[in-house]
Amino acid sequence: MLRTPTGGAVTGTATADDRPMSIGTVLLRLRDEFPEVTISKIRFLEAEGLVEPQRTPSGYRKFRGADVERLAQVLRMQRDHYLPLKVIREHLDALARGEQSALPSGGGPADGAWDAVAVRATASRIGRAELLAAAEVTESDLDEWESYGLVTPTAEGGYDSEMVTVAKLVADLGRFGLEPRHLRAVRAGADREVALIEQVVAPLRRHRNPQTRAHAEATAKELAELSVRLHSALVQSALHIRLH
Repeated sequence: MLRTPTGGAVTGTATADDRPMSIGTVLLRLRDEFPEVTISKIRFLEAEGLVEPQRTPSGYRKFRGADVERLAQVLRMQRDHYLPLKVIREHLDALARGEQSALPSGGGPADGAWDAVAVRATASRIGRAELLAAAEVTESDLDEWESYGLVTPTAEGGYDSEMVTVAKLVADLGRFGLEPRHLRAVRAGADREVALIEQVVAPLRRHRNPQTRAHAEATAKELAELSVRLHSALVQSALHIRLH
């Protein structure tokens, strides 16, 4: 099994057949390890100088196996070490020149740090300062997120594990230029899905039997998971149709 300079296995990204690949084919090769990667993300990484695919005379991108491996390394270092793209680019360029380059330490929280914050938030809600530190954002950033209803504290104060996840995702989307005002439709869509789920489980929640009410909560969670999966499938299907 091939391994990257960072020690991770290249799964589904390297191939003996080095024929030029379209960006859609690259997406499929990366999806096994990075299910959330998108064509927009690949284009963004290209614009940032992390990968330089060849171009046909008509301007179409043509990726090689080495390009796909490099993309996998970039995505892996972002995911596992939370490194800035500039640091990742310098590290990979040094390796490509044959230089010895130790993997830098991340400037922000790695996945493990996020997991630790989530655990604390589940056990006992975290405070505002801890959320700001975890998301690496300013007070004004969080104020803006809250004004758009993207991040909301609990009635008792503080933030639960779901808000930790939301904060991370909003921060990540911000790196692609998506501002809170762009995410209002996502928030509105989530509210509509919640209303639909509540409508389904309302009769169970009103029941006097404690077991039935407990079943309502389990049903709501299952419906939420199905709703998220449906939303993801619809988005991916629509993108596939529009980009091919």
